[in-house]
Amino acid sequence: MTTKTRQLEVITGCMFSGKTEELIRRLERVRIAHGTILLFKPTIDDRYSTTSIMTHYGREFAAHLLAPGDETLEALERIVGRPAIDAAAVVAFDEGNFFSAKLPDLCQALVGLGKRVIVAGLDLTFAEEPFGPMPTLLSLADQVAKLQAVCVKCGGVATRSQRLIDGKPASSSGPVIQVGGLGTYEARCRDCYER
Repeated sequence: MTTKTRQLEVITGCMFSGKTEELIRRLERVRIAHGTILLFKPTIDDRYSTTSIMTHYGREFAAHLLAPGDETLEALERIVGRPAIDAAAVVAFDEGNFFSAKLPDLCQALVGLGKRVIVAGLDLTFAEEPFGPMPTLLSLADQVAKLQAVCVKCGGVATRSQRLIDGKPASSSGPVIQVGGLGTYEARCRDCYER
């Protein structure tokens, strides 16, 4: 009996729930098993590094940059070459929420090529709206991990990302995409989240 690895996995949740940490954990397991990995991150995520993904607490993994709106097999071939794509057991994307509506089609194409595809990203914007291509990816996924954080206000289960401006909750009418981390966002539960 052979184990099928061709599938789409989505890791989601609010800020500080450990999405990138979980992605790196899964990729490390593939690396330990001598599997070949391709990891991509959006060009707009330049918080910590342009050559790797990094958790808010400093753990990192090498990654290639991919421009939002350019999520095609042809673009991946330009970035890493077709032999690298063919050899990859796993193709992963961090910060899937920052990519365009083309990401689900690319993921489906990669699964069609027999790849295990893993996408990590926020499910909701700071204004509690579905974020980018994530709703479609969640619907297509063979496996979904919805992670939670700790609410910074009450210590409860956090499922929301509270954007802050000068330490105060931001208006939900602000720009949807604003790359940030500690000090710019807080994890909050439903009760402590402020609209």
